Amino acid sequence: MLKRLALAAALAAVAGFAAAAPTTYKIDPNHTDVIASWSHFGFSHPVAHFGQVDGSITYDPADVAASKVEVTIPLAGLNSHVPDFDEHLRSADFFDAANHPAITFKSTKVEAAGEGKLRVHGNLTVRGVTKPVVLDTTINKVGEQPMAKRPAAGFDATTTLKRSDFGLGKYAPNVSDEVSIRITTEAIVPKGDAAAPGK
Repeated sequence: MLKRLALAAALAAVAGFAAAAPTTYKIDPNHTDVIASWSHFGFSHPVAHFGQVDGSITYDPADVAASKVEVTIPLAGLNSHVPDFDEHLRSADFFDAANHPAITFKSTKVEAAGEGKLRVHGNLTVRGVTKPVVLDTTINKVGEQPMAKRPAAGFDATTTLKRSDFGLGKYAPNVSDEVSIRITTEAIVPKGDAAAPGK
């Protein structure tokens, strides 16, 4: 009986360890949006959306520090709903997409910031310039995605950047140097990986 109890306890410990292992999710570009907003002479706050986001999120609720994020945002997915403005943003005046076709973010540290909250520190690279940023992040939901029937995780995040830090300061301060960033993302375990946490 004692041997059986010991075996059951060992199996439970192993199962608990497996459940707590970090899980890597692939970002779903169809349910992910990066939205930038700024002040235009104080009269309005236009926005630009950055779609076609690619990347992965590794999240471990039992050990938040083991979590990590890597994201690529192609400038081809930029959409302000004003085509001429989109082309201007992609030009050498701003993002210089011909030479720097994507924005990237790679986390350097993830820490808990209260119930359902994280602070994601990382390096943001825009137009070949890399600067540290911090994303104030809300954990929306972690569980099975009903349509895909696979594990998924959803997050919202915000930060504020100075575009001049990345060589994008044209027209400041009439067009505000500070840009507010809002991110919403849904990420899902790829097919075939649902039973493989930590991949």
